[in-house]
Amino acid sequence: MKIQDQAVVTMTYVLRENDENGPILQETTKENPFVCIFGMHQLLPKFEENLMGKEPGDHYAFHLTPEEGYGERDEAYVMDLDKSMFMKNDVLMDMVKVGAQLMMQTSDGRPIMGLVREIGDKHVKMDFNHDMAGKHLHFSGEILDVRESTDEDFAPGGCSGCGGDCGDGGCEGCGGGCN
Repeated sequence: MKIQDQAVVTMTYVLRENDENGPILQETTKENPFVCIFGMHQLLPKFEENLMGKEPGDHYAFHLTPEEGYGERDEAYVMDLDKSMFMKNDVLMDMVKVGAQLMMQTSDGRPIMGLVREIGDKHVKMDFNHDMAGKHLHFSGEILDVRESTDEDFAPGGCSGCGGDCGDGGCEGCGGGCN
């Protein structure tokens, strides 16, 4: 089967910065592959576009510009937040350290990941840019499996996306069981 919308795809990839010789940013293996459902707006559109129509055994390599990836870095997403937001009983919370990634919420309640850049007397400088913003990305890898998705793949708590297999009354690889 070829990759198409709503197909469950199992693949390996090596993500490098800039080109095929750049530093490795992420890597998956045959033993711990990446599993996803195509066409669900969960992947970068150009990533899906480059893999659409491929089938098991196909190897791939392609480059994404920052605009095709996670966008350019935007200094408007670097903010000084009042240090009191990070205090509990007048003490800075243990998790707030330079370099730490913290899950926060936007004013409308959406979760957003931020990186602590610096801690001052009155403010904490947070960077809400994606960690790959501004980077040229080079993907290479192999398509291991392509199959039609099932209702189980879309069920909350199912195995979709975890790299596991729900079958024979058990769930392998998910760590938390099926459904």
